[in-house]
Amino acid sequence: MKRKRGALEKVDADLPNLQHKIRSDSTSYQDEFINQYSQYTSLHELFLQSPTTTDDSGIVRLRDLIDFVSHVAYCYPALTKGFAGDLIGLLERHHESLEAELRDKIVGSLVLLRKKEVVDSTTLLNTLWPLLVSTPSKSLRALLFQKVMSDLRTSNSKTTNHKLNKRMQTTCYNLIASDPSSPKGLWAVKLAREMWKKQIWADAKAVSIMEVAALSKDAKVMTAGVRFFLGGDQEREEAADEESDEDENVDMGKLRHQAGVNKKSGKRDKELRAAAAKVKRKERKKKAPHPLNFSALHLLHDPQGFAEKLFQQHLQPSQPQVRLNLEQKLLVLQLVSRLVGLHKLTLIPLYSYFIKYLTPRQPSVTSFLASLAQSTHNLVPPDVLEPLVQKIANEFVSEAAAAEVASAGLNGIREVCVRQPLAMNETLLQDLVQYRKSKDKGVQMAARGLLSLYRDVGAEMLKKRDRGREAALKLRASDGQGARFGQVEGGEIEGLELLEKWKEEQGLDAEEDEAKGWENWDAESDDSDSSGGWINVESDGEEIDVSDSEDEKPKKAEKVNVEKAKESDKENEDIETDAKQSDEPTKQKVEHNTASLEPEAALKKEEARLSSLATTRILTPADLAKLHELRTSAAVTSALPSAKRRKLQQQAQQNSQRHADDPLTSNDIEGLASLSHKATKEEKLRRAKGEPEDEKNDHRSTTARRKEKKASEGKSTTNKEKARKKNFLMTLGKAKRKGKRSLQEHRKVLKAHVDRSKRGGRRGNLGR
Repeated sequence: MKRKRGALEKVDADLPNLQHKIRSDSTSYQDEFINQYSQYTSLHELFLQSPTTTDDSGIVRLRDLIDFVSHVAYCYPALTKGFAGDLIGLLERHHESLEAELRDKIVGSLVLLRKKEVVDSTTLLNTLWPLLVSTPSKSLRALLFQKVMSDLRTSNSKTTNHKLNKRMQTTCYNLIASDPSSPKGLWAVKLAREMWKKQIWADAKAVSIMEVAALSKDAKVMTAGVRFFLGGDQEREEAADEESDEDENVDMGKLRHQAGVNKKSGKRDKELRAAAAKVKRKERKKKAPHPLNFSALHLLHDPQGFAEKLFQQHLQPSQPQVRLNLEQKLLVLQLVSRLVGLHKLTLIPLYSYFIKYLTPRQPSVTSFLASLAQSTHNLVPPDVLEPLVQKIANEFVSEAAAAEVASAGLNGIREVCVRQPLAMNETLLQDLVQYRKSKDKGVQMAARGLLSLYRDVGAEMLKKRDRGREAALKLRASDGQGARFGQVEGGEIEGLELLEKWKEEQGLDAEEDEAKGWENWDAESDDSDSSGGWINVESDGEEIDVSDSEDEKPKKAEKVNVEKAKESDKENEDIETDAKQSDEPTKQKVEHNTASLEPEAALKKEEARLSSLATTRILTPADLAKLHELRTSAAVTSALPSAKRRKLQQQAQQNSQRHADDPLTSNDIEGLASLSHKATKEEKLRRAKGEPEDEKNDHRSTTARRKEKKASEGKSTTNKEKARKKNFLMTLGKAKRKGKRSLQEHRKVLKAHVDRSKRGGRRGNLGR
């Protein structure tokens, strides 16, 4: 009787079957592996002798053997110690003449050997990176870049591989710095940007790569480096938000319910396990400490030198080495202006560069205005900025100018003056403020924004009728002295008066309040020897023991200070009541004067209260938490003024809350220019629905739009819609059968339909 054998055992050269067997039992199949490896060696030698004349069958056989050996090489490390070197030699010497499939197979085999730890990451990257830079094949470059990215991410998945990262960053830096005019540096920029986006390279070394790229003599490399500084941080935040959104969208309860109701399958089981892994990863991220992701602009080693080189090399070169178009010049100008504004650099030639571009006929003029505003800070001399502000006012703001032009000019002037109020002179300010009476809404609100700004920072430059009550009181309290150039205001705690008022309303004792404030805020104990016992401190030849009993003295001193502060407050109140009683006989004569002096007295009393709280007490963690709560409630209350002033205050809050790292765009300069013309009814409806401008000519029906929306969201369609799209031949038999029903059959079908609807469908879900 013949012995039955499996179909795969009949062919000795079945490599996938042999590969599976070797993985299961490598010792038993060592002879078979040696046989296949000797075939690979002979084919490899033949190919090296004549790479271009090898026939197709030999190339296919060599490709299959390379794939087989790379999968099982880790089982026989002694036999295959030269296999990786053979592949590296093939790829380095013949990558231009190799067949595309064989070349891709060699690259994939090297990556597989790295996963099996036959070769290390350094060897793999030293092989792939030179090929990526030098090969003319576009498909091979894409494959190599993907493999390099994947290997770097894998090497930094568990812990940061500082040694490998530093070596790769040095390679990228040298690639650009060695030949600044070569376009090969573009790959180094792409790699550094992707690593920054994935938060793998987030140090100053990666920023130095982009710094030398921005100073490159090749236009593409320079543009890529500049774009990184302008948008790299935003890309990193968006990528992090996408990862968090993916983890948050997992509903384990819904998935478990579906797994219990639907038919069991391997695919659904795999989806459930993947969702559980996402939930675990999300919980792990919650417990992990938040990483300190510094902006790329803050990690520059020498911002002043970098800004000067950018300006001199690309914007005002003595001998132009790179020909830039207007868009590329604007990118460089935006980067230089952000560096100057963020780090408060001194670059005086930059401001004279703007003069020739500040005309309404200049293309992208709002971008130039935004760059000018970004480059302004409180240390820029007002004499440098006054000609620019005057030029904008003369060119943009006039009765003959269009509404959009005037609105953009006023917004540009306001953004400059927010950062340096001394750039405006009194005559020009009073002239520009008059445009708040314009009939155009955009111009009107831009002028009001300028007026509200100078009510806060320079009320003495406005006419008395334009100052407002609050600005007039502040100006009178400060004796009419405005800000000076280079003056730095002292730091103060915002909202401290709210905390003091709340404490007075609660009637809390100072000592008890402070003791409660430090509850549950004990410092963590230290296990070192120096943490316990007494500490002896020698001062002036005397030894002082610092123990817990010494804490009583500051409390007593603090209590005395609080009592003195309360007594001073009582004395102030007595003086005020005496003054009010003495003024009662002449109250009607000096009613206007007392009305104006009472707010001043309130301001002085408020300052005394602030100084007493800030100088006599240390704010506890509970005080800081309550202070944050009071600030939030005060902000909500102040956000509800009269309808006439609400929009102006919201606009002022948005401008004041803009972070120093946030860029100023041309849309901020245009402001309400889009509202300067009356919108049609269709435009208003489109804005109310939140539709983009591209769909204004979309005349499809509501049903068609709803279908497209459901399809984009991945939702299914109804049974009627599915039946409507069904092939006619598939429905023909059912239609014929339906037409031949007898009355009894028709009655039976209708009765079953009624029973099924009462039961709640085929599943009987009515009672659930």
